[in-house]
Amino acid sequence: MSSAVAAACGVVALSALTVPAAHADERFGDTDITGVVVNDGNPVVVGTGARTVTAEVTATDPSGLQQVNATLYHGPFGAPDSTVASTAACGPTVATTTTCTLTFTLTPGTAPADDSLAGDWHLSAYAIAPDSDAVFLDSAATVSVLRDSQVSVDATPKPVKWGRVLTVTGGVRNADWATGTFAGAEAGRPVSLQFRPKGSSTYCTVKTVPTAAGGALSTTVRAYTDGSYRWSYAGTADTAAAVSAGTFVDVVG
Repeated sequence: MSSAVAAACGVVALSALTVPAAHADERFGDTDITGVVVNDGNPVVVGTGARTVTAEVTATDPSGLQQVNATLYHGPFGAPDSTVASTAACGPTVATTTTCTLTFTLTPGTAPADDSLAGDWHLSAYAIAPDSDAVFLDSAATVSVLRDSQVSVDATPKPVKWGRVLTVTGGVRNADWATGTFAGAEAGRPVSLQFRPKGSSTYCTVKTVPTAAGGALSTTVRAYTDGSYRWSYAGTADTAAAVSAGTFVDVVG
């Protein structure tokens, strides 16, 4: 292929822990939280609709567990700017070790309210045993909550004559949580143009170009062989990566 396309008193009231409270990590007795995994360890990508997320909290106590619960929050633990409580707590159980699957619903426009809340969120978690032993963790885990991304692609002319200039266009759009819509990405974000020759299963990067205003993409290449073009967006600290579908271009002699 041508190089040109080439998460002080023992038990506290359980209902008081639905949002993070201003205290440091605390442990009473032999209750412990030994593991926390949010969204299977992957970033949470939120588009324009409600997004359900699960967190697995593993807790242990020799006398069993009365309740295990957690809260997702953004910002400082003592003064979060957004919180999402789990839909239900786990327990009671006589098992000395249990892994509790907690469910959270992130709702754009509410929590998170707007795009400023993209990035790192934390999970505060607690476990309480029947004998009043307990553990409270301010930040038992951290998870990236990202705005969803969409990438489009097109190419003209189609078909194209061998060696002639082909214009590949498209755009990057990101979820706008405040409005519940997708909006064009900021200018200057790098996006890779990739090509896959006909008969191949592998895309290779041809060049990288920045988005223009509104997330628009446009570049030119010379066409020498049939194949598919696509745009690949790597994402940012607050937006998810995304890849467009491929657009097939037939090269004629």
